[in-house]
Amino acid sequence: MVAAVSAEALRKRYPGSDEPALDGFDLSVPPGTVHGLLGPNGAGKTTAVRILATLLRADGGRATIDGFDVATQAADVRRRVGLAGQYAAVDEILDGRGNLVMFGRLFHLPRVDARRRAGELLEQFGLADTGTRPVGKYSGGMRRRLDLAVGMILAPAVLFLDEPTTGLDPRGRAEVWDAVRALVAAGTTVLLTTQYLEEADQLCDRISVIAAPKGKGGRVVAEGTPDELRTRIGGDRIDLVVRHAADLPRAAALVERVAGVAAETEPATRRVAAPVSDRMEALAAVVHGLQHEEIDAEDLTVRRPTLDEVFLQLTRAGVAA
Repeated sequence: MVAAVSAEALRKRYPGSDEPALDGFDLSVPPGTVHGLLGPNGAGKTTAVRILATLLRADGGRATIDGFDVATQAADVRRRVGLAGQYAAVDEILDGRGNLVMFGRLFHLPRVDARRRAGELLEQFGLADTGTRPVGKYSGGMRRRLDLAVGMILAPAVLFLDEPTTGLDPRGRAEVWDAVRALVAAGTTVLLTTQYLEEADQLCDRISVIAAPKGKGGRVVAEGTPDELRTRIGGDRIDLVVRHAADLPRAAALVERVAGVAAETEPATRRVAAPVSDRMEALAAVVHGLQHEEIDAEDLTVRRPTLDEVFLQLTRAGVAA
């Protein structure tokens, strides 16, 4: 199966910069999936997307979209991709239908085809009842869904989404998530960059974590499903909150004995945490230890690591490499 998006050893250095933006960036995205790009600011996420979308030329390496080379077959690539940036690029005076017809014409669709496509997209993105309302009166979520619809006018095989829910409230983010899921269910491949770890957890089939080691450019330091990435930093974690701050050192020592590794402590919240291999055995051992040492616990749980914890640990390790 030909990858929908593929990158091999991409390199890019901007003029005047001491360090490359990308230095050996690799990526492979199967068709009909959502692949997330996560990384700290300056790690090279936007540079990678711009190269893949033919908006920027790489200094080295190779990238393809649906098997077409982004450097030597750029026109073929552009016919197969859509791009939605961080901010909705729509006209607030026109209504939703008018925006879609206008962009359809800009994409060289005949007028009758542009109108037909506008109607299809309004229906597909749940905007049929608002198609005659000026976009200036849309909610944030509606505006972002319209922006996604603009990116889908030519029914691209691959859609690049650069932080699509920036600034939206929870309802607006949920609306955009539903729209993305519908696109993927219909066969579109989505490459998503986001700063919201919950968003990546909700939408992505696989995630590539990008970091820029000191003196080097951005590269993938970890890749896998959300669950696989959680497992990489220790699987389950035990979380203990003690009632009295004075008990925190003894509680940390107890958790370390059970886990067999150094525990993380947060004095401000009276919390101690550590990764464990056997969740039930660890939980029972900590409960027994608390009773034996007469430490009052306010809360005790065993949980999977959050993607925030995964992100911080993997990017910290990548930057230090």
